[in-house]
Amino acid sequence: MQESKTIQKQKIVQQHFEGERALFASQNLTVIDSVFGEGESPLKESRDIDLVGCLFRWKYPLWYCENVTVRNSVWFEMARAGVWYSRGVSISDSQIEAPKNFRRCDGLSLTDVTLTNAQETLWSCRNVSLKNVTARGDYFAMNCENVEVDGLILHGNYSFDGAKNVTIRNSRLLTKDAFWNSENVTVCDSVICGEYLGWNAKNLTLVNCTVESLQGMCYIENLVMRDCKLIETTRAFEYSSVDASIASRIDGVFNPSSGVIRAKEIGELVLDPAFVDPQKTEIVCAP
Repeated sequence: MQESKTIQKQKIVQQHFEGERALFASQNLTVIDSVFGEGESPLKESRDIDLVGCLFRWKYPLWYCENVTVRNSVWFEMARAGVWYSRGVSISDSQIEAPKNFRRCDGLSLTDVTLTNAQETLWSCRNVSLKNVTARGDYFAMNCENVEVDGLILHGNYSFDGAKNVTIRNSRLLTKDAFWNSENVTVCDSVICGEYLGWNAKNLTLVNCTVESLQGMCYIENLVMRDCKLIETTRAFEYSSVDASIASRIDGVFNPSSGVIRAKEIGELVLDPAFVDPQKTEIVCAP
């Protein structure tokens, strides 16, 4: 049986690239300590690329690429729309200052990455891993599927809108209108602060989370909460089917459609028969 040969990658060290498509359709390259200056799409259609210590200063650096690793690198503000339509991209120990990064990618891994301007970032991507990521920007991770998150610090509204099959652990999410229209989302051991959490979601599960939300968890089909705390949360659960075990007081519960709600105390409870059937919801309060 003939042994496969390892292809040696060509090395490029301390170079400055300018002009459109500077390294278009490259294959088997290792680019080290180099700068991609003014000029669009420098690595478009490239395959099997390693980038170490590189600086991206202009638009669209990695489009339609495959099997790319990036380490210790920086996307500056004008390197917007940086990684689109690419497969098998792994980025670590890097800083991304440009908005609108990561669209319609498949097989994306971010580890120890900071996104200082994550507006409209991570849209419609599949098979995503985020570990120790910090992001600031609205509409983060919209319409993503198959996402594993551990250690996300997010400050930005409307996150994970329309996302499916998402697991989030050990995170802090400061985000209005998170998880709207989502499906099969589980959040564990995390803090979530933001109005109108989870509206129109299906199969939203929160485990050992602390939540602060005005009119949170409404219009949800199959909301499950286990050992969660609700801090200053009012008008919760409107028109939601709920199975909730809350390890704190709930300031307000408003017209859930069905299920069981267990809490230490409920400040205001509304079950208006003009809008819901009170018999379909069981309320249990125990200190």
